[in-house]
Amino acid sequence: LRPCLYVKVDKAGATVLFEDEAARGNNIGVVVSPVRIDSLREFGTPEFVAEKLIQAEKRKESTKDAEVIGVAERSGKEGTPIYEFEYVLDSTRGGMKRIFSAAFVASKKLYLLNITHSDRPESPLGARTRLMLEQVLHSFDIPTMP
Repeated sequence: LRPCLYVKVDKAGATVLFEDEAARGNNIGVVVSPVRIDSLREFGTPEFVAEKLIQAEKRKESTKDAEVIGVAERSGKEGTPIYEFEYVLDSTRGGMKRIFSAAFVASKKLYLLNITHSDRPESPLGARTRLMLEQVLHSFDIPTMP
């Protein structure tokens, strides 16, 4: 699921990336990487993974601050654990941003969804936009094989 105004763009490191045509800093990306684990639970709890995620964000030179807003776990297809995270990021590259992420492991591959949207004090994330982005987040699941 992706918003209709988002268009596919190419970016190194992303398996697929969609950007908002009206505001290019708003994007939805998926990265698929090989891993040695069979389940995200082997790496840790959702809270542990969220802490690692925030630590990684804070190590970036462009990050001024990052703070977890919410952490959740849901079951995907076939009972696969899917971790969801929401956090705010203050960056020298685009200011305040709201990040929604989801991650799961299937067939020794880590699937990671990142949704980035501007969330500045003078132009906060609206309720309709938030709902749309949460729908995208909650739709992220194991791909259906033909």
